[in-house]
Parts: sequence; C-alpha cells; structure tokens
Amino acid sequence: MGMKLAAVLAILLMFMAGAFSLYYNDTQKRMATLIENNTKLETGIKMNEEAIASLNHSIASANAELTRVNTAFTASREQNRLLSDRLAKHDIGMLAASKPGLVENIINGASTKASRCFEIMSGAALSDQEKGAKDGKSFNSECPWLWTSPTP
Repeated sequence: MGMKLAAVLAILLMFMAGAFSLYYNDTQKRMATLIENNTKLETGIKMNEEAIASLNHSIASANAELTRVNTAFTASREQNRLLSDRLAKHDIGMLAASKPGLVENIINGASTKASRCFEIMSGAALSDQEKGAKDGKSFNSECPWLWTSPTP
C-alpha cells in the first residue's frame, strides 16, 4: 500500500509540475504580449503628443496671421472711410461740368499718385522725394499710410 501511495503521489506531483509549467509558459507569453502592446501604446501616445504640439503651433501661427489680417483689414476700412469722406465733400459731377479742365487735371494727378501707391506696395524702390518726405501727405497724398517716419 505504501508503494501505491508513493506512485500516486509521484503521478500527482508530475501532473502538478506539468500544469505549473503550462501555466508559467502561458503567463510568460501573455506578459510578452502585454509588454509589446504597452510599447505600442507608449509610441502612440508620444506621436499623439507631438501631433498636438504641432497643431498648437499651427493654431498659434494661424491666430497671429489672423490678427495681422484683421489689423490690415481695419486699416483698409479706415482708409476707405477717409476716401469716402473726402469724396463726399465735393460734387465731382457738377464741378466737372463747370470746370472740366481742372477736374481732368485733378483726376489725372490723383490717378498717377494712386498708381505709384500700387508700385510702392508691390515693392518698388522709393524715389528721393519719397525718401525725403516729412509726413504722409508729402510722401503721397493718395496713400499717406504707406509713409513711415525715418528712424533717428
């Protein structure tokens, strides 16, 4: 009976060792899979953080450009208002009928000055007269906002 008990215990011990070995191997495989998944997740998180940083930078750049455009638009609206006020002071049609030569000279001169404004805004070099201007009106009466005071 002692021998049978020892044999049963030996078989039971071998069965338990085999089950433990299977459990251990399965656990190691699961751990390897979890480590691999964790590495992938960490890489994904890092890429997401970099994308967020890039998007934040893009948003900041877009906001700066929007502010610049809004400022330019506000300045343009003010220039349009000034021009509208200037034109509202005179009845050009009546003046042209009574003094056509005078109006023609005024319109031609203003057109020449306005053309020069477009040239300057397109990057043309300033003339000596424009460089020596003391204020916006003496710079160009059609676009005095382009004048910048000389730096001391």
